[in-house]
Amino acid sequence: MYGNNPAYRNENQYVNGYRQRITAQQAAEIAVARVPGQIIHVDLELDNHLLKYEVYVLTDQGVVYEVEIASKDGRILSVEMEN
Repeated sequence: MYGNNPAYRNENQYVNGYRQRITAQQAAEIAVARVPGQIIHVDLELDNHLLKYEVYVLTDQGVVYEVEIASKDGRILSVEMEN
């Protein structure tokens, strides 16, 4: 489900010099708590010096949402419906 991205190894890893404090699994759990559904993909991205997870959730209604979560503290940064 989460692929072979080395960023998913475990907590407190460094990615491109930035500290990751929550795991992909924790990010997925945070995302589905906000947008109930099935996780279809999780990415770890560096955007403007912010390491964040992009979690894609498929709802029961067939709508895909992207939930961006700060990897440092698990804070939800945004929730957007995908087209």
